[in-house]
Amino acid sequence: MKILITGGAGFIGSHLADALIARGDEVYVIDDLSTGSLDNVAHLRDHPHFHLIVDTVMNEAVMNELVHRVDHIYHLAAVVGVKLVVDSPVRTLETNLKSSEIVFKLAYRAGKKVLLASTSEVYGRHYRNKPLAETDERIYGPTTVGRWSYAGAKAIDEFLALAYHRERGLEAVIARFFNIVGPRQTGQYGMVIPRFVQAALNNAPILVYGDGKQSRSFTYVGDAVQAIIRLMEEPSAVGEVFNIGNGEEITILELAHKVKAMTRSRSEIRTVPYEEVYGEGFEDMEFRTPDISKLRRYIGYQPTVDLDGILQRVICYFEEKQARAALAVVPDKLGHEATVTHSARL
Repeated sequence: MKILITGGAGFIGSHLADALIARGDEVYVIDDLSTGSLDNVAHLRDHPHFHLIVDTVMNEAVMNELVHRVDHIYHLAAVVGVKLVVDSPVRTLETNLKSSEIVFKLAYRAGKKVLLASTSEVYGRHYRNKPLAETDERIYGPTTVGRWSYAGAKAIDEFLALAYHRERGLEAVIARFFNIVGPRQTGQYGMVIPRFVQAALNNAPILVYGDGKQSRSFTYVGDAVQAIIRLMEEPSAVGEVFNIGNGEEITILELAHKVKAMTRSRSEIRTVPYEEVYGEGFEDMEFRTPDISKLRRYIGYQPTVDLDGILQRVICYFEEKQARAALAVVPDKLGHEATVTHSARL
């Protein structure tokens, strides 16, 4: 098949491109590289079935041409990460709303099937520690708290995808990601596991935001990718919403201690008030664990990598990255340090 991935140079998108190419598909990626990276797809650049377009999804003319070339569309392009959402609310709303509007409109006109990558953020804040089902009510804070702008925008994306399906027959599937993690993810925008691992490997303080009692469930990126591929192949999934996650739950403070132990780090674990990181008035959810029974019913989904396995893979990734960085600096004949450029990486 011919597949378009918006945001395909990002963390999840690049792993999806790997999986699709491995099964013989031809993959088109559009990414403006605002949060994605050429490094994520460097190993694919010379593959005859991989095509990278560095542009924004909001360039409707380019998107129109791409949509007409492909059979399926995975719409992953979005502003992500709590830190980025809080710091750039206008960008969050404009990018997430406008890009989805363009994708759904063009997919409908061309008669193409589309998967929307949504988020567990749409559930908002919940005070009962129970797995969240796709039909559960959503509980948000006030509009004066920017924390909820991303959740609101992605919820509108879902409403729009379902409206196109019900009113106009668009083949749309919605996948709500619950803390997808693995190699290539960056801690730059607040993602907790890469942030903890990098700090631990450098014996720097591991900073736990809040009191650390908030719990999360983490899902290996390979499991998430296989789930959405199978959803796109399942006819009965059209017009439905699915949680993509792992039911294994852990508090953030417990996660910090686990990372420290697995890296044999000397790092201090330190709690930091939310307001020192995100400013006054920040709100967080205490619990965020998915009910994945619907996903099991539709595609027989079962996570294959547990939290320890995820952490081992992420730790190895950053250890190898540090080793490559160290090898990139070698002494020249005069004893000075010279940077070695590996053009093949691009």
